[in-house]
Amino acid sequence: MTDPAVLPNRVRPDGVRLARSLRPVRVGSFSRIVSVRALTAIAVVLLATLAVFVLALGLGRFTVAPLGVVNALLGNAEGMTAVVVLEWRLARAVAAVVFGAALGAAGAIFQSLTRNPLGSPDVIGFSTGSYTGALVAIIFLGGGFAQTATGAIVGGMITATLVYLVARGSGSGTFGIIIVGIALTAVLSSLNTWMMLVARLDVALSAAFWGMGSLNGVQWERLTPAALALIVPFTVTLLLWRRMVILEMGDDIARSLGVRPERTRLTLILAGVLLTAIVTAVAGPIAFVALAAPQIARRLTGTPGVDPVSAAVTGGLLLASADILALHAFGGELILPVGVVTVSLGGCYLVWLLVREARKGRRV
Repeated sequence: MTDPAVLPNRVRPDGVRLARSLRPVRVGSFSRIVSVRALTAIAVVLLATLAVFVLALGLGRFTVAPLGVVNALLGNAEGMTAVVVLEWRLARAVAAVVFGAALGAAGAIFQSLTRNPLGSPDVIGFSTGSYTGALVAIIFLGGGFAQTATGAIVGGMITATLVYLVARGSGSGTFGIIIVGIALTAVLSSLNTWMMLVARLDVALSAAFWGMGSLNGVQWERLTPAALALIVPFTVTLLLWRRMVILEMGDDIARSLGVRPERTRLTLILAGVLLTAIVTAVAGPIAFVALAAPQIARRLTGTPGVDPVSAAVTGGLLLASADILALHAFGGELILPVGVVTVSLGGCYLVWLLVREARKGRRV
């Protein structure tokens, strides 16, 4: 039998191509096997994100050249250029990258837990639960920002708890999380519609606009605490990810390797819900970034599964690019909520993903 290592790339098994790209990295007592292709892909996406970030700061009625944007960021610009870049546009551009990264990491968590590319907080109801909690705060409690943020986080937590307990009680495993989540999403969507109907017109309009997902009102006083809060669940995700990879091989194997499946699973669900709920609390529910980012990242890096770092980097690029489209698709005459753009693009992606999975199932 021919050694796979000498086969041409077009017929060589994917596992062999992946192994060829792996390199050991040692720094003192620290050692890790890394993928050259994955690192290269992440670096390219980061450069693309930087380019989109500079573009976002320069585009608008008052156009700033890329060099002017860089000078403003370095503190070397004065007058209107500094005001436009630093005071008017910087917070929104940073929010797009940070929130996109958080949603991408959350998508990686739930797609890994469910072992399914449809397992994202958009699909399994956690985003809808956060929206429900925020609506309760806005409509019935006259919620300001703090109350709305708290409602979004509590709503996401309650929804995640219900989905997990029902799926576990039914004995349907990780796939049951998707089924239960979809069902609960339908129920919560009906509840959200009822709350909008009984609310005062001005409150309902405000809540409806917020529910589309928008970065229009994001300023530093909201962005800074949200960004700091996101550090905690993202760090927990990174620390537990190696256990999550082991958990994908099955609970029995995980236990034999010293991993506690339920504790790891619950902690990662909590981290994913927090990543989603914090973003929802500030910007409203922004759909499909968490769904698409991990799968796009997986194809770019050539890895067999999703991981939070590449998914976060890709999510930041997706949301930053979508926000530019939302701001400038109609020449600045009409500014769309960024959630409208992500839903439009994400819907096309979801159709493609469903068709692809259906074809894969027929081949199997």
